[in-house]
Amino acid sequence: MREVFHQSLEDLQSRLVEIADLVTVSIDKATRAFATSDVALAEEVIADDAKIDELAVALDEQAIEILARQQPVARDLRIVVFALRVSASLERMGDMSEHIAQLARLRFPERAIPRGLKGTFTKMGELDVEISRTLSELLRTQDLRLADTIRNTDDDIDELHASVFEKVLSDNWKGEATATVDATLASRYHERFADHAVAVAKKVVYLATGDWHVDEDDIPFAAEQQELGHA
Repeated sequence: MREVFHQSLEDLQSRLVEIADLVTVSIDKATRAFATSDVALAEEVIADDAKIDELAVALDEQAIEILARQQPVARDLRIVVFALRVSASLERMGDMSEHIAQLARLRFPERAIPRGLKGTFTKMGELDVEISRTLSELLRTQDLRLADTIRNTDDDIDELHASVFEKVLSDNWKGEATATVDATLASRYHERFADHAVAVAKKVVYLATGDWHVDEDDIPFAAEQQELGHA
């Protein structure tokens, strides 16, 4: 029975990786659709979000069944709670991708990126894809050094997000109201996508260390300790 139980816990973690991989595909397609006004690609993102939602619901149901039937404690309980919370964040990341794709579809055949912000949004899109790929690898390996990488990438995205607001609020901004709304919404979606990745990374650190209050600056130290523990 214990072997079956631990197999169920491993399956939960494998399902999280599967969802995270789908989120990476989603954000990659969404940012490309947004940059190029590829409405067909945007439609794919919107349609495929249902698959991410379904997998998240299925994972939650499995986790709740484990809680009800096995009544796990200590680290086993942390794994189940971890899976429930991470699936919610991954589902929201998929929603952010969908929102970006919806903007691209809404403005088709025109480009959704306002004039003067193409470079900024191109970079934000690249960083979101990068942070999502890193998150998938973090969930797959639980290498805590990747959590620090995610935090640093999020800092870069935050700077770009702030620059968008500085641009649209400046006296030199000539964009119409629609362009202003599109820019602020799109920037917010990109920024929130990364924020959810950081939230998941913190949960991975908690799962590995048992300490929810590990400071971000201590993540490299925690990773070193984790490595020594497996040596």
